[in-house]
Amino acid sequence: MRIKMTEAAKHKLKELAENKEGMARIDAEVSGGCGMSVKFSISFDEPRRNDLCMEIEGVEIRMDRFTKRYLGEATEIDYQDQQGFLVGDSFTSSSCAIELD
Repeated sequence: MRIKMTEAAKHKLKELAENKEGMARIDAEVSGGCGMSVKFSISFDEPRRNDLCMEIEGVEIRMDRFTKRYLGEATEIDYQDQQGFLVGDSFTSSSCAIELD
């Protein structure tokens, strides 16, 4: 897995890291059942026991294995004043598996 960070995202994460307690982390929010959607976000939180830790262009980011599973091979983190952090591509799956006995 490769994570790339834009200059705007790197600058904002460094700024927030100085002012907030905790560490930056990427979280995946999964909702739905038969039409699952995944949205990624950045938050600041205390380190968790099984976190994966990556240093990206001088910024330390953590994530759990659950989140890593949903990130693509190449993920970009951007920051825009109007929208905040944009992490990778959020996605929606419309497939539904039904198992018949």
